[in-house]
Amino acid sequence: MGILDHASDIFSFESSRKSKKKPMQTVEIKVKMDCDGCVRRVKNAVSSMKGVRSVDVNQKQSKVTVYGNVEPNKVLKKVKETGKKAEFWPYVPYNLVSYPYASQAYDKKAPSGYVRNVAQALPSPNAPEEKLTYLFSDENPNACSIM
Repeated sequence: MGILDHASDIFSFESSRKSKKKPMQTVEIKVKMDCDGCVRRVKNAVSSMKGVRSVDVNQKQSKVTVYGNVEPNKVLKKVKETGKKAEFWPYVPYNLVSYPYASQAYDKKAPSGYVRNVAQALPSPNAPEEKLTYLFSDENPNACSIM
């Protein structure tokens, strides 16, 4: 048995070629589409890509959602090749933002229920500066009092 184990180690049948399969993901792109022809052109261009499982086009929101084993930058490039102005979906749902009416976050062109995905103007509640100032606050009953 020792010789067979040694021979199997020498003549291993494992493939030395490693395949890099792209992970399954969702890519959302904002594309200005005026008519059904624009929708059809964008959908056909993206659905012809290798690895695309499905394409969902929402003309009202100007949104294209692509599901599959694709790279986001290649999808964006393919949409731009149709002659349309395109960018990655810049919006997040309204309820996920702590202060949605910040000057950078509020966008009139955003679909209803969405705001821009930007860094918020207000600091987060877990910021260390807030914790230190709360230690010496009059509203904190356990505050340190130095007199």
